[in-house]
Amino acid sequence: MTNKITTRRGALRAFAGAGAATLAAPHIATAQGQTTTWKIQTSWPGGAGLQIFKEWCATIEEKSGGELAFQPFGANDVVGDFQLYDAVKNGVLEAVNPFTIYAQGIIPAATFLTSIPLGLRNPHEFDVFYYGLGGIDIARELYAAQGLHFVGPIHHGPNIIHSKVPIRSIDDFAGRKMRLPGGMVAEVFTAIGAETTVLPGSEIFPALEKGTIDVADYVGPAVNYALGFSQVTDYIVMGPPGFMSLYQPVDIMDITVGREAWDALSPQMKQFVEMETHVYSDMHHAAIQAADQEAWSKFEADGTEVTRLTQDDVELMTEVAVPIWFDYANRDPNAARVFKIQLDYMMSGSLGYVDPALTEGLELKL
Repeated sequence: MTNKITTRRGALRAFAGAGAATLAAPHIATAQGQTTTWKIQTSWPGGAGLQIFKEWCATIEEKSGGELAFQPFGANDVVGDFQLYDAVKNGVLEAVNPFTIYAQGIIPAATFLTSIPLGLRNPHEFDVFYYGLGGIDIARELYAAQGLHFVGPIHHGPNIIHSKVPIRSIDDFAGRKMRLPGGMVAEVFTAIGAETTVLPGSEIFPALEKGTIDVADYVGPAVNYALGFSQVTDYIVMGPPGFMSLYQPVDIMDITVGREAWDALSPQMKQFVEMETHVYSDMHHAAIQAADQEAWSKFEADGTEVTRLTQDDVELMTEVAVPIWFDYANRDPNAARVFKIQLDYMMSGSLGYVDPALTEGLELKL
């Protein structure tokens, strides 16, 4: 453990001093031979997310001593988001940096490898799940069955809700036309009375502008301000202080590599990529949150009001969410395995998010 921490600190110092990114890393001769260059595509289409990704990729060649280089691509530059895994399997890309929820199409358990409504609520809790409670081992097992290697999670941040009307309790969602990403999140809000609809991100602004919807979730403050949401909504709906988003408090991305590309690395280089994934997660999360801090003052200047739900609302929504968790977990045996780890953690003395009474009569099909 000491060596791992020391290596990570050294990598963080190297990252901090790195220069600007370039789209393609050059092939150069090294003591080990020719540089191996991976084409790696992120799900970020632009903005701070894409910039952070490219800056990180630009550090890899120097830090690996010329043994490995990353050639970065933004969303849709090579393939569409929903073709990322096929592209890796087919060798069109060596690696990807997607939102982990995208994997649920080929790995149903991926639903629980990222946030669920009212589930784990802080980035460090996902670190405990992955690196302390065995989540990383299950993820790698499931990805390996698809010809992929799950290197590790990348922290993004919470998603937030924009509204044309004030929402000060969960009762205020009743009857509201609300854009959500579908799946488990939509079921929870439907259960509390919202009229949910699924729209791609590009259609949220015009739908709010026309009044087709009253309320919309999307990513964080920095991205949403850049999309003009303050022009078409007057309110941002948050959880209680310290709990920004009830339905997606932590948004997980990851680094996934094709099995052939991963197996071609030396043991030392595999360890290097694993540690660099930790570095990227730390820097990505911090930089996104820093951009969000700048966005809050812009929303305030535009007259946007932040409203907060209460701890009573959290408890009521947890009651709604628990049976929906079980329903989704029981659709796939591996999903149940992953969820059981998180449920035990949430019910433990460490967190206490779930009262045992809420799970009475519910059973996991392990």
